[in-house]
Amino acid sequence: MHEGAETTMGKVYLVGAGPGDPELITVKGLTCIQRADVILYDRLINEELLSYAKPDAELIFCGKLPGCHAMQQETINRALVLHAKKGKTVVRLKGGDPFVFGRGGEEAEALVKHGIEFEIVPGVTSAIAAAAYAGIPVTHREFSSSVAFVTGHRREGSGDEIQWESLAKGIDTIAIYMGIQRLSSICSQLMKYGKSPETPAAVIEWGTTSAQRTVTGTLATIAEIAANEQMRNPSMVIIGEVVRLRANIQWYERLLWSSAAAGATS
Repeated sequence: MHEGAETTMGKVYLVGAGPGDPELITVKGLTCIQRADVILYDRLINEELLSYAKPDAELIFCGKLPGCHAMQQETINRALVLHAKKGKTVVRLKGGDPFVFGRGGEEAEALVKHGIEFEIVPGVTSAIAAAAYAGIPVTHREFSSSVAFVTGHRREGSGDEIQWESLAKGIDTIAIYMGIQRLSSICSQLMKYGKSPETPAAVIEWGTTSAQRTVTGTLATIAEIAANEQMRNPSMVIIGEVVRLRANIQWYERLLWSSAAAGATS
């Protein structure tokens, strides 16, 4: 490049990696990974996906644990801008979907502010995928015509602004992300505003992965059951009549059990 020549601006792809099973990434998402010069990836993505990156691609871990951030969000935003301004093709690889509790909206706003071209590549969000792998359809003609995605982890200092009364009275299926630590409080709030204590509930840990575990109970009992079974993050909480269907149509954990049994006898 001649001295003084301007670098061609790069482009950023905000890519949903899906919920854990690497085969659940979209074709477009995988193509973005294969073409990227720089990949900034989260803690909960399946790192098998990184094997599809170019050999010289720069891989940057920016995952977060509750209360322990490997990289602050503002730093991630700056990194996306910096690498794009160097003319790089940049992938921001997120678990699930970028726009479902993935802070993809904040990153897109930062890119707009700096005049960076970008695309959003949706991914399969964990509420739908983990529930499906547990044999729980989030909608069903007989049991549920509405579903709400709710975060159980509020931003520090923001207070509890979740509309529990509206959720309790107006939504058939409630899917709660990052709710395991506040599960007892969440269930109490829903019952306080009229949700029946007998409403079926499930907790799905490490959904769609080989480590998947599911426990079921009712709104009144699920917090104690999850605690006794030592369910941990990442976990999805599903509350609603659709949880009853798991008894008949759970398939993935049966597949895991069959595979484990076959391995033990071979």
